[in-house]
Amino acid sequence: MLPKDLIRRIRKLEIRTRKVVSDMLAGQYHSVFKGRGMAFSEVRQYQPGDEIRIIDWNVTARMNEAYVKVFTEERELTVMLLVDVSASKEFGSHERSKSEIAAEAAAQIAFSAIANNDRVGLILFSDRVEKVVPPRKGRSHVLRLISDILTFKPQGKGTDLGAGLMYLRQVAKRKAVTFLISDFLASDYEKPLRLVGRKHDLVPVVIADPLEVEFPKLGLVEMEDPETGERFVVDTADPRVRGRFARAMNAQRLERQRLFKKLELDHVELRGGNDHGKALAQFFRARARRLAA
Repeated sequence: MLPKDLIRRIRKLEIRTRKVVSDMLAGQYHSVFKGRGMAFSEVRQYQPGDEIRIIDWNVTARMNEAYVKVFTEERELTVMLLVDVSASKEFGSHERSKSEIAAEAAAQIAFSAIANNDRVGLILFSDRVEKVVPPRKGRSHVLRLISDILTFKPQGKGTDLGAGLMYLRQVAKRKAVTFLISDFLASDYEKPLRLVGRKHDLVPVVIADPLEVEFPKLGLVEMEDPETGERFVVDTADPRVRGRFARAMNAQRLERQRLFKKLELDHVELRGGNDHGKALAQFFRARARRLAA
């Protein structure tokens, strides 16, 4: 049995997410992530305007009338959520931490998937693979995934994007739509991104916080690295300190974007304080336009 406060949190998130999905995401999701291909369904009589190449000549010969093949899209997809649960995800300068933003984004994606009759699975990782939930369909399954993301206590504190990615590469035999949800405060992940991106439809979802872009002027502040436990004092009033930090974070962001472009990976950035449903919808529309071009 889940605690009542957790049940309320999950229910509130479900209500908010379902509205976003019904209003914006489900249709966009369907148009962007296609099924495995077209499968033969049935035959019907030829009608003026039908393409000659879809005529079923065997049936036509037996019936002495022209019949054409009818195909339907093999829609069912497998969607995998790779969610970073490292210690840095507990940071947040707004009302929600990065881990809560990740849970909301995962919920929006998962409910969009089951609205299109797709299966959803989950891999939680830090500097190791922490938990795996096999893909399934249905509302109760998605609620279980949301609960896992919100409540799981990882053993590891660091971040190794390769751990989750390479595990997926080993166990997923068929192509999956894969959302990698992380703050990407890590290094040495180009090779895992490249290898997984070759086989799967990989979408990086970057969770960011405004304070990770620029320090406010707060004077002397004691800070702690949540992944290493190291403590240090920072003079946030010093413009040189703020400038170095802003330049370093901007360089990291530009390098990340350069890597995504190099590997031809469409990505979306979700920042604390912003409308994440709208950001995902804009991403889906932009991707649909690119694929249609």
